[in-house]
Amino acid sequence: MSTEIHPSAVVEEGAQIGEGCRIGPFCHVGAEVVLGPRVELKSHVVITGDTEIGEETVIFSFAVIGEIPQDLKFRGEKTRLVIGKRNRIREHVTMNCGTEGGGGVTRIGDDGLFMAGCHVAHDAQIGDRVILVNNSAIAGHCVLDDDVIVGGLSGVHQWVRIGRGAIIGAVTMVTNDVIPYGLVQAPRGKLDGLNLVGLKRKGVSRSDITALRAAFQMLAQGEGAFADRARRLGDETQSDYVREIVAFILGDSDRHFLTPG
Repeated sequence: MSTEIHPSAVVEEGAQIGEGCRIGPFCHVGAEVVLGPRVELKSHVVITGDTEIGEETVIFSFAVIGEIPQDLKFRGEKTRLVIGKRNRIREHVTMNCGTEGGGGVTRIGDDGLFMAGCHVAHDAQIGDRVILVNNSAIAGHCVLDDDVIVGGLSGVHQWVRIGRGAIIGAVTMVTNDVIPYGLVQAPRGKLDGLNLVGLKRKGVSRSDITALRAAFQMLAQGEGAFADRARRLGDETQSDYVREIVAFILGDSDRHFLTPG
């Protein structure tokens, strides 16, 4: 497949453009950029910095990808942005490269959908099949595991972890970690239950869903501190999904947890 570059586009010397890429009108591709095979830039897209974009990713107009962090501690150190395969990055999305203090790499997985106006800040680690709805913002150093959905106009505080399969409702501020498969909503995010719709769509068995619901009740109403309840769950459960929640709660974190009300 031949590569197509519009005459009005600027591709700086040194940029690596994969086979079959399409670079539309008035795009700007920096000298350190690597575009995998069949990447498409619609028009007026800016890709800069040490940025690598995986195959078949499509980036829509006015997105700015790979710019320096919005962090006053940044002093121009060498950092990167790595974006996986088959992502859809819509209009006006911004994604920043990392910082030295955060590991140096902002990383996006495969098959994500980043809707218009959303932001991924420095050193964030975003898994596969993540959906960020319009104008949502992920702050620096956040970790979003696979299959997370963040609703429109929502914000995630720096250093927050969101476990696999969790869903954040629209217009929600998330200031603490969210357990896998959790459902968070309300303006100051509250852990209101489990993402049952997502679990059923994924084909999770009824026995596992029942185990998850029982686990959620124990985390909400059991005796002792939140971590103690999680440890007891780990000793008692036979469900891999519940074990995943336990491992998440007992893992390293820089924040507290959203706990069931």
